[in-house]
Amino acid sequence: MDNTPSNFDKTTWDQLPDFLDQLPEPVQLNIWCDPEASPAEAEGVKLAQTLNEQFQNIDFIQLPRRINFHYYPVFGVMGVGEEEAIDFGVRIIGLPTGYQMTSLIAGIQCVSFRGMTSEARSRITLQKLKQDVSVEVISSAEDEGGAIMAQTAFNMAVASPKLRSYLIMGDQFSDALLRYSVSYLPHTVIDGRVHIDGVVDEKELLEQIAKAIEPAG
Repeated sequence: MDNTPSNFDKTTWDQLPDFLDQLPEPVQLNIWCDPEASPAEAEGVKLAQTLNEQFQNIDFIQLPRRINFHYYPVFGVMGVGEEEAIDFGVRIIGLPTGYQMTSLIAGIQCVSFRGMTSEARSRITLQKLKQDVSVEVISSAEDEGGAIMAQTAFNMAVASPKLRSYLIMGDQFSDALLRYSVSYLPHTVIDGRVHIDGVVDEKELLEQIAKAIEPAG
């Protein structure tokens, strides 16, 4: 019997060992959901459980729905500490499918490598953040650019305890598109104030973060 989650095609599944077999630090996948509530949540559990079974450095914990989450499933990519998980602020909202399976892999790698795949100058800048900031990337299964933006945002979250990053599957949650009047994907929202259409590089995203948190007036 084939136990591969349905959101993996065979090519992706065959390539996963190249990305996940040699992770330098263990990663814990937290998934908040109710598998009885929707097929996407049931499939999310199957996905996390399969990765846990196939890769030595990936753990998995299923957690109940939380009242402050609006969409499910929610994946949290955590580091593994001596006593408890380390929350780097890396979240995927919705079941990652299509190009966003790449985003899940990127999130796992970003946490495992502790954000070291981003530029050193960016990490130094991010470590100087004095206030909390959120970066939401709204994407879809068919949006290749969303995977690029998600990787950049995930790296930034790992580099700074003040920054949290969210990849939102807009094709699964249409009200998320309406909330921000999204007409083009990927669409990135920084602190609910600064909006970016399309793909920008790490330097530009840092500049937009600075704009979002600068004092008004």
